[in-house]
Amino acid sequence: MPVFKCPPKLEPLWKGWDQKAQKNGLRHQVYAVNGDHYVGEWKDNTKHGKGTQVWKKNGAIYEGDWKFGKRDGYGTLSLPEKGSRKYQRVYSGWWKEDKKSGYGVQFFGPKEYYEGEWCSNQRCRWGRMYYSNGDIYEGQWWKDKPDGEGMLRLSQTSRPWCAEGSLGH
Repeated sequence: MPVFKCPPKLEPLWKGWDQKAQKNGLRHQVYAVNGDHYVGEWKDNTKHGKGTQVWKKNGAIYEGDWKFGKRDGYGTLSLPEKGSRKYQRVYSGWWKEDKKSGYGVQFFGPKEYYEGEWCSNQRCRWGRMYYSNGDIYEGQWWKDKPDGEGMLRLSQTSRPWCAEGSLGH
């Protein structure tokens, strides 16, 4: 009596390809359709762990921690300087669900920056703002504005100077 053997059941080719395309662990450059690219760690096809994202549209670079596809943890955001190949650091600090959150330093210009607490991309709680004219505001912030107790220290160049006794007393 002849013996018939059934051929082993083969999975469709696309299943194997799909499995190979799944992003988990460390990956080299992965490009998006719009030209953005990412190098770093993945979990279940989302950026998760340490990684570097480059956005093609504005040339911005984020280097830092990711959690479920969003900036989350410590990281640095930089933008290209106009007319050169150098990058200018814009923000260095903590992120939560793709927003500045916790302690961080935001650079507004070469001599103007804020260091302090952030809540959902806005300055909040305590912080110190250094202005380009040399003034410094240190105190409480709420919704990206000075609010509550604080002190504005005027720079020597902008502070009126009076000798003792010259105030007419």
